[in-house]
Amino acid sequence: MIPGWVSTASIALLALGVGCALYMAWVMVRHPPKMAVMRFVWPLCALFAGPLLVWFYHRHAGPEAGDTPFAAKVAKGTLHCGAGCSLADLICENLAHFAPGVLTLFGMGTIFSTEIFAQWTMDYVFALATGIVFQYFAIAPMRDLSVGEGIKAAVKADVLSLTSWQVGMYGFMGLAHFILFPSLFGAKVDAGSPVFWVAMQIAMLAGFATAYLPNWWLIRSGLKEEM
Repeated sequence: MIPGWVSTASIALLALGVGCALYMAWVMVRHPPKMAVMRFVWPLCALFAGPLLVWFYHRHAGPEAGDTPFAAKVAKGTLHCGAGCSLADLICENLAHFAPGVLTLFGMGTIFSTEIFAQWTMDYVFALATGIVFQYFAIAPMRDLSVGEGIKAAVKADVLSLTSWQVGMYGFMGLAHFILFPSLFGAKVDAGSPVFWVAMQIAMLAGFATAYLPNWWLIRSGLKEEM
C-alpha cells in the first residue's frame, strides 16, 4: 500500500509541473517563438521538467537569452522530441487505464501476456506519429518543402531521436514497474495513482538523457533542424 505522505508528495510534484506548464503557456502567448511548434514544446516539457525547464527557457531561449551554445541547441532539439513523447504518453496511458480493451489492438493476449509491453507498444506508435507531426512543422516551413518531402525529412529526423528517448523512458518505467513499486509498496501502481505520474516525470528525464547524444548527431549531420 502506498503511504499517505508519498501520495501527498506526488500530488505536490505533479501540481508543480502543471503550474510550470501553465506559466510556460502564458509566456508563449506573451512571447511567441519564431518556430510555431515550440509554443507547444515548452509547456509540454514543463510538465515533467518543471522549474528546470523554466530556468532553461529563460537562460537559452527566451527574449532575454543571449547567444545559445550548441549544447543548449541540442537540448532544445531533444526537448522537441520529448514534447511529442509527453503528449502521446498522456493520451495513451490514460486511454489504457480507462479503456484497457484498447491494448488488444497492440498485442495484449496474442503477442504479449504482460500488459505493460502492450502499453509500451501503443505508447511508441502514438509517440512516433506525434513526433513526426512535430518534426514536420519544424522542418518543412524552414526548408520550404512539399508535404511529401517534409514528411520524409520528419521521419528521418524523428525515428532515431524518439526511439532513443523511449529507451531511457521505458528503462526507468520497467525498473519502477518490476522492482521499485513491488518492493516499496507491495502492489501494482498504474495511471490512476499520482505516484505513477511522478515516476513518468522521472522517466521522461531519463529519456532526455538517452536521447541527447543522438540528437547531437542528428543536428550536426543536418537531418534535424536547430531549435
